[in-house]
Amino acid sequence: MTCLGNIIWLVFGGFLASLGYIFGGLGLMLTIIGIPFGIQSIKIGVANLAPFGKRVVATENAGSLLSIIFNVIWIILFGWEIALVHLVSGVILAITIIGIPFAKQHFKLIPLALAPFGRELA
Repeated sequence: MTCLGNIIWLVFGGFLASLGYIFGGLGLMLTIIGIPFGIQSIKIGVANLAPFGKRVVATENAGSLLSIIFNVIWIILFGWEIALVHLVSGVILAITIIGIPFAKQHFKLIPLALAPFGRELA
């Protein structure tokens, strides 16, 4: 079921969303200051390719001061918009019975979109 869910996810928007994350990350990496943010954006884009069967987990540096500072900057500049898109997409998909599994994936990606430093989809 996980494989089928990931294939349907890719066909119906997951691939384009992943491309958006990856190209956004590459754009952020044009500046030296944006490199850590670009890496996180690309990480989310790759994780967005196959979200079924995975969960958001904290990494070993999740509570470090640098991760917290970067997460605050991320939330202010990028994270709230990305999380809002996942929330709206999830609510729209949850209206139909067929869309509920995909809505769950969008809801699962909200914490990762809000604060990606110190978290990953595994």
